[in-house]
Amino acid sequence: MPERVVLTIGTKKGLFVAEGSKTRGKFSLRGPFGNGVPAYSSLIDTRGTPKIYASSCNPWFGMKVLVSNDLGQKFKETKSAPAFPKEDGRALANIWSIEPGLSKKDLFCGVEPASLFHSSNGGDSWELVSGISNHDHAKQWQPGNGGLCMHTIYRSGNRIHLGISTGGHYLSEDGGTTFQAANNGVGTGFSPDPYPEFGQCVHKIAGHKDAPGRLYMQNHGGWSEWTGPGGSRPDIATP
Repeated sequence: MPERVVLTIGTKKGLFVAEGSKTRGKFSLRGPFGNGVPAYSSLIDTRGTPKIYASSCNPWFGMKVLVSNDLGQKFKETKSAPAFPKEDGRALANIWSIEPGLSKKDLFCGVEPASLFHSSNGGDSWELVSGISNHDHAKQWQPGNGGLCMHTIYRSGNRIHLGISTGGHYLSEDGGTTFQAANNGVGTGFSPDPYPEFGQCVHKIAGHKDAPGRLYMQNHGGWSEWTGPGGSRPDIATP
């Protein structure tokens, strides 16, 4: 059991950091960080010296990524934030997810409109991951009630799983170079085709280190379990 527990809490007022002892009987609260700007995502990065990353999404002054090197005592902006190239035509609306990559300074950001960015230097610079951001399906994805957001990034070795609302579950098995739709068995009761290749309204995808290869998805139609490409995807929403 760890000697202390640190939680990050993203809110519309900014990021809060809660810290307590290993018994979790009482927590102290710091924040908000980000000057009252919504924080849609945060990451406690334990690779090497622990750091906290958080998005700071201001609809007027743009998107920022904040970083703390002292577990939330203070934050500063990284040298840059994800941004579409000028010639792309898309504009960043929100940063929905921040996840670590393979090496110590690798980071991934999932954004709205649904696209993926990668940094190899701890957020000082970012590049668009074209394998999913410019995927053949991308122009056909439609926004859900929360927007056209890439809200889930889940990495296991060279496998990268993405959750897009509404696009569905996409999988890379080569570290993020190429992506394929992986929505087999996920229904869409709201569309004429009940089991399309893509377009599912995925809300979240999660896994656990003690169950490698197994994922759980919550989507517009319920809950499902997944154990790999080509396998079954049973609905586990009902007993």
